[in-house]
Amino acid sequence: MHPGARRRIAISLAILLILAACEGHGGEGADCPAGPKPKTPSGFCIPRYVSLRRSEVNGRKGPGLDYPVVTIYHARGLPVQVIDETLDWRRICDPDGGTAWVSRLMVGSQRTVMAAGSGAAPLRSRPSDAASVVAYIRPRSIATLGRASGDWRQVRVGGVSGWVKSNEVWGLAPQIQCH
Repeated sequence: MHPGARRRIAISLAILLILAACEGHGGEGADCPAGPKPKTPSGFCIPRYVSLRRSEVNGRKGPGLDYPVVTIYHARGLPVQVIDETLDWRRICDPDGGTAWVSRLMVGSQRTVMAAGSGAAPLRSRPSDAASVVAYIRPRSIATLGRASGDWRQVRVGGVSGWVKSNEVWGLAPQIQCH
């Protein structure tokens, strides 16, 4: 076999291994139903959850720099839901139900959630109502999303890890209503 062909095969195998290792580990599209993906520019389903990569992200009226800025997001890691997309732009729904177009470069695959409601959500030592409370998540606090156990999700916030009920955080399926 020609050395160039061996190198191409080795590179292809490495890429396949990397892609296989990333499958199902909470990245972009991890909350999509199993099976074939729809024909979207990204190849991921719509709707899906992602997070903002920067601490300042312009939300525009349409998919392009020539559209006016309608909102500026000031929360790195903010969970948002992609509800439409073009090759370079994502139309997102934010936790308040507002929509805007952001550059695909401004969203990342790290999954985060935000404490929902007006009261603090208890963070428990294990996925059970009977488990001890290790901390409380303040309303609108952003947490890194971990694994699931039934109706519970493991999260990490402020250096503390614990379990919270899925309905006490925003950033998980199903789709919410946007304005």
